[in-house]
Amino acid sequence: MLRIPSPFNTLMRGANAFQSRPGTIAVVTMWEGWGTARSQRREWIKIDRGYLDRINLRKGLIKENYDVCIGANEEYRPAIQELYDEMMGNHLPKRFPTIFSAKKGVLINHITGDKFPTSSMKMSTAAMLEALAETVEEDFYFMCPDGDGDFRLQAYNATFPQGLLSSSRLGWSVRQIHQPVPTYEGRLANGVDKYFRRMQPGDFVARLNWSIQSDGDNLFCPVSGNTLMTKETEESAVQRPEIDLYETYLRCEHHTLTCLPKTKAVIFCVRSYLYPMVDIKKEGNGLALADACDSMPEKFGVYKRRPLWGEQLCTWLREDQNINDKSKKD
Repeated sequence: MLRIPSPFNTLMRGANAFQSRPGTIAVVTMWEGWGTARSQRREWIKIDRGYLDRINLRKGLIKENYDVCIGANEEYRPAIQELYDEMMGNHLPKRFPTIFSAKKGVLINHITGDKFPTSSMKMSTAAMLEALAETVEEDFYFMCPDGDGDFRLQAYNATFPQGLLSSSRLGWSVRQIHQPVPTYEGRLANGVDKYFRRMQPGDFVARLNWSIQSDGDNLFCPVSGNTLMTKETEESAVQRPEIDLYETYLRCEHHTLTCLPKTKAVIFCVRSYLYPMVDIKKEGNGLALADACDSMPEKFGVYKRRPLWGEQLCTWLREDQNINDKSKKD
């Protein structure tokens, strides 16, 4: 198991809001399970010292890539209203009272200066999704029940997606969205479907996903080449130039799922972070990460594009460890 620095528990508090300290998270190397754990409402939304820069980045991405970042089937507007009213009118001003305040029906963001209604009553569906995307760093995927026991993606704000072009998957079920994932179909798919159906209002469930991003520090990767490797790219991997290790990152996604009380929609919330590979090695975690990469089953390794970066990256991550081992023997 690999442990890496993380800002997940560095929530901004009072006067010390921008003095957050990194904690640690565990990167699980179990590839054939869903890996969920119980969470709490207070961990739903996270704000750390990079908040302002990333919110400004999100605003720019929405302007430049609107259809990719914002989308909804209008008939599912009630689910979006329910999340908006809870988030903007209740959760944020209570959870982060030094950052957000609600006065006379207006939510005031004291960091960005933005003001949004606390009620969705007079807002368009798109305006609600935009406001959420410009207020918190988490992306929201609205998985709504269809009456036949399936949960389908019916709305989203996806400003930091990776390899998931949400606009093309609108209306897809959980099973359809995960179809490319090796080992998903079958027992795991059935288990995830049952998990969604069993979720109750007030439940908060967390999980972690991670991958190697070898083409720079762009958080906006809707059709990323770092996931879902095709047979064509697998066969051509031997001809690929070496990756730039100084432009290679460990990309972590912290997922939180919760069920809305009225509409019963399950909100799939994604918070993304990038960790420079050079920092991971410098902090002494290179060997653990290399072992985690090697532990991927073959099909999963192809899905995560390991043939394109695996040998070069893992050899480099182990360099110092190999030198130390040799010194001990001598």
